Amino acid sequence: MDTIDRRRFLGMMGASAAALTAAPALSACGAGFGGGSSAGGGSAADEVTGAFDWKRAQGKTIKALLNKHPYTDALIADLKAFSEQTGIQVKYDVFPEDNYFDKLTVDLSSGRASYDVFMLGAYMVWQYGPPGWLEDLGPWMRNTAATSAEWDPGDFFPNLLQADQWSLKYGTPLGQGGQYALPWGWETNVVAYNTEVFDRLGLRPAETLDELIEMAATIKRKAPGAGFDGMYGVAVRGSRSWATIHPGFMTMYSRYGLKDFVMEGGKLKPAMNDPKAVEFTRKWADMVKNGGAPSWTSYTWYQCSSDLGAKKAAMLFDADSAAYFQAIKGASPASGKIAFHPGPKGPDGSLATNMWVWSLGMNAKSENKTAAWLFLQWATGKEHLRKAALEGNHIDPVRKSISQDAAYKDKMKDLRGFLDTFEAVVDQTKIQFTPQTQFFDATTSWAAALQEIYGGKGAAGVLNGLAKDLAPKVAG
Repeated sequence: MDTIDRRRFLGMMGASAAALTAAPALSACGAGFGGGSSAGGGSAADEVTGAFDWKRAQGKTIKALLNKHPYTDALIADLKAFSEQTGIQVKYDVFPEDNYFDKLTVDLSSGRASYDVFMLGAYMVWQYGPPGWLEDLGPWMRNTAATSAEWDPGDFFPNLLQADQWSLKYGTPLGQGGQYALPWGWETNVVAYNTEVFDRLGLRPAETLDELIEMAATIKRKAPGAGFDGMYGVAVRGSRSWATIHPGFMTMYSRYGLKDFVMEGGKLKPAMNDPKAVEFTRKWADMVKNGGAPSWTSYTWYQCSSDLGAKKAAMLFDADSAAYFQAIKGASPASGKIAFHPGPKGPDGSLATNMWVWSLGMNAKSENKTAAWLFLQWATGKEHLRKAALEGNHIDPVRKSISQDAAYKDKMKDLRGFLDTFEAVVDQTKIQFTPQTQFFDATTSWAAALQEIYGGKGAAGVLNGLAKDLAPKVAG
């Protein structure tokens, strides 16, 4: 899950502001897998010629910076296979998420090449890409001497590959420009629910937001009388963090066709104070007040997930992985009694869904780029990711072939509704936010505004104030 301490991340980005200002902003354009080039006007990929060879960098050692995560566990468990295939040794450091991005940001902003490859969220491309800290992987992907035909970039779900592809220009959509990282593992945001309480109260998953709001309040009112003492309706994030906005809230917001920012006159303009956005936000706050956790303003993914597992919450609208780790056998009091559903549709039937993508990137300053690229190919390749899905917890495959693999489906079949939900939303799941370098600051302010509305302040006034504050910051 995306358990990054965002305030610490914002602090580190502020501390490195000088590096961001001093570094030339890159721009890229073109179709295919990245149209950009390195800051020097070329790419180290151009130096790789001849036939593809996994042993091309035999004897080299690369260093990886990794976040403590189930994906990391699966990678480390399989590193011997990589070394045997390539002759490349991998040294690595693993940090917990409360300081992982502190470490990565300091290292990248210093201009050192302490690490050749690293984990990052796709949103971090918007921070790390413009100052030139990330290698554009597009030239590597296009070079048949550097890239195995078996790697098959067409096997990635295209929306996931596009999540790490950007022109580095404010407000421009993803899916064009340089390829600054590769999708490795991801999470879609859907509804998980306790089948026991649903059966006892005669409920079915909500198909509209209004149904969800009413259902959450009904469960909070009736569950204690049905033997579920202290249970409330729906768990959603509420802490003063950008992470409060990105899962359930942004998913439902997008299903209503709403935007965070729009481009007007060549400048980004906040749109969260649009009248329809104001009405949606008011409804969301009312849902939490009437059917959510009593201490909602402190809720992160961890509290939401834990409450579902502990039978304190009847529903969870968040990352599917947050429910998965409560649903598997023996994991929690609710395990075996958790089902998955795409969640309410928008007024036009939309299942637009926001996502979190853990990606792998390469340090633009690395002195071992060929070896690093071979590692990235292997780590995002079919063989390793299939093993990680079957033996580890890569539960949302980034590759289409793995999602259709019979062994993968067999592993997931006992999680009621999981595979059907995945299939229902995968093609409509993407990063729904507008790419811009003030993302974390702006979205954290949005979360603070949501707390104010929850606390009783008028939605229109709060969101108009937020838009006024953000307008000069995101204008570009």
